[in-house]
Amino acid sequence: MSTDASDAPHPNRNLLIGAAAGIAIGLGVAQLPPDSALHATATWVIGLLGGMFIAALKMLMVPLLFASVAGGIRALWAQRDSGRIWRITLLFFAFTAAVAVTLGITAANVFQPGAGLPPDLLPGAAAAPAAHQAPDAAGFLHKLLVESLQNPFRALTEAAVLPLIVAALLLGAAVGQQPQRFATLGRLIDELLDLSLVVVGWVMRFAPIGIGALLAKLAATATAAVFGALAKFAAVVLATTLLHGAVVLPLLVWLLGGLDPLRYFAAIRLPMLTALATSSSAATMPVTLRAADEDLRIDPAVSRFVIPLGTTVNMDGTALYEAAAALFVAQLAGIDLTLSQQLIVALMAMLAAIGAPGIPSAGMVTMVMVLQSVGLPVEAIALLLPIDRLLDAVRTMVNVQGDLATSLVVQRLAGRGRHGHGGTG
Repeated sequence: MSTDASDAPHPNRNLLIGAAAGIAIGLGVAQLPPDSALHATATWVIGLLGGMFIAALKMLMVPLLFASVAGGIRALWAQRDSGRIWRITLLFFAFTAAVAVTLGITAANVFQPGAGLPPDLLPGAAAAPAAHQAPDAAGFLHKLLVESLQNPFRALTEAAVLPLIVAALLLGAAVGQQPQRFATLGRLIDELLDLSLVVVGWVMRFAPIGIGALLAKLAATATAAVFGALAKFAAVVLATTLLHGAVVLPLLVWLLGGLDPLRYFAAIRLPMLTALATSSSAATMPVTLRAADEDLRIDPAVSRFVIPLGTTVNMDGTALYEAAAALFVAQLAGIDLTLSQQLIVALMAMLAAIGAPGIPSAGMVTMVMVLQSVGLPVEAIALLLPIDRLLDAVRTMVNVQGDLATSLVVQRLAGRGRHGHGGTG
């Protein structure tokens, strides 16, 4: 799944036009006299449009996250009879996601892309909690074991992230354990996800205007230092994501899957290019399955299990991005996250990746959950949106690559044997 939102890929041209127009408008507004009526009106309109877009993302977080996590766990549980294939798949998914998150957090700590800027430049910084309000390890454990076990309807209405996830996990597992008995509820979960994605599609049609408004506000008020920090963050995330895709996953395929990296890349080039172009691992899935069958010669019993499941729950690129983004926001807000708080970020980024549908930019919605988990200002998403499409395309490519890498590793470790695998024999 992509980190990432609509039933069809969104034209990058419209987003680029919206972004360019937003920057131009923002620079124009900055030249107006601050006390003029035109400046006040333009600022109000820009704030209204950008605020509506952010509010819509926050609104969608609850139904999308709940349905995605419940549906993902239901799919996992329903496949438990696959035995050894199931266990190896889940372990490899978890391992590669943990590696990706570790890379993202390490890079954010080493390069500090958001450090050194005045916190008041961050949207919502005035309302940002102090660092001591973010939960420590003991507080997080208490929240996980006690506070997360609350009335699920209360969690839904209050958008309480941890209780919401726990309720979704329990519901998904129960429905997956007895699919015949709870078939209606299973269809309801699927339909809730489909419904959420329809609304996400509507919101994303507004994205060029919303992102344009956010960029206009940024261009009118921010300094070159803010744009420099965004560029540095984008460079850090791109380099780290490509490191995971170009080094970590091929190395695991070579060591555990028995296929050398050059032949691996030659076999998966079409799915990777498709993912890069569409920013949708779901839309890329037919191409991914064809590459698994024809180019990698993976046993269909493995590929038909791993790849559709991976499109739902295996998102290394998304987990890496959301973990790094949370630290970037903390640095911008002047909040020094402790090691235990960074572990919380890592865990929540992995869970958020499970809850992000494999369609363009849905990771923007689940990012709300990661930021809220350690008390960071959700409004900071406004800073990330302008660069999200570029990062989304690259992380989706790595997400798809991870599904194919998992298929190769699972086939070999499960003893299914190979039938040539791109001519490797």
